Amino acid sequence: MAQTALTPSLPTAPDIDMGAVRRDMAIRRTGKVFYVFNAAVTYFFLWAPIVVLIVFSFNDSRSVARWEGFTLQWYQNIFANVTGGASRAATSGALDALGNSFIIGIISTLIATVLATALALALVRFRFPGKSFIDGLLYLPVVIPEIAQAVSLVLFFSVIFDFYNATLAASLGLPNANRGFGTIIVGHVVFNIAFVVVVIRARLADMNPRLEEAARDLGANEWQTFTRITLPLLMPAIVAGALLAFTLSLDDYLITAYLSGPGTNTLTVFVFGLMRRGISPEINAISTLMIVISIVLIGISMMLQGRNAAGGK
Repeated sequence: MAQTALTPSLPTAPDIDMGAVRRDMAIRRTGKVFYVFNAAVTYFFLWAPIVVLIVFSFNDSRSVARWEGFTLQWYQNIFANVTGGASRAATSGALDALGNSFIIGIISTLIATVLATALALALVRFRFPGKSFIDGLLYLPVVIPEIAQAVSLVLFFSVIFDFYNATLAASLGLPNANRGFGTIIVGHVVFNIAFVVVVIRARLADMNPRLEEAARDLGANEWQTFTRITLPLLMPAIVAGALLAFTLSLDDYLITAYLSGPGTNTLTVFVFGLMRRGISPEINAISTLMIVISIVLIGISMMLQGRNAAGGK
């Protein structure tokens, strides 16, 4: 009996609509061009004013309308503490204001970092009544407009100081309380805590809790576990959050202006006061230095956070 050879049937190629493929590719190319153009325009409007400011801080003219050559005179005026004459920026006042900014920034950063570290640990590692409410309340300084926060702080301190001056100060002969370094520091701590908590919580979410459990199994108490295991692992995030808080404190204007008092002029308030009389090259130079300091601090913070993320994996 003859056997019939069976030949396998090959699958037929599907019909491809080349017109649809070309339309899809055209849409993708258009999308890429749009995204590149959108990013270029966005970065241009973000950085063009900063680039112009930096360039004109080296302009050999007091005019901000035309370029007349390169000079370092305005930076020399700042570092040589030149006052009067050709310098309208009163650079001795700028140096005093910069010193106030550093004092306020350092103190508020230390307080905010300690409180934020404790708060982040409590929110991540513990359960307690009202945790969700506190977690939501924590981000209010980030969400609400800064002007609303500044006004609320002014009203708060006005009520507290009026009560203190009318009762304790009047009856006990104590000095009256006024706005100054203390109120500015408290205001900066209020809005800095939220930013530092975000950085530290991100690190806590990546940490392996078994390391702390192993330390406790080996006989370490809670304090020893925190100081020898938790704190060293959190330190890069704590430093990154502290640098971010210091940068925000150094650059803040609204809250500082509303809560400042006599003799508490910071650099941002000082520069704004100078701009009300006209823009001078010294203002451009001071602003350039502030931008450089901010970029350096934020860059270090991002490097530490990146190292944090790599170490947590």
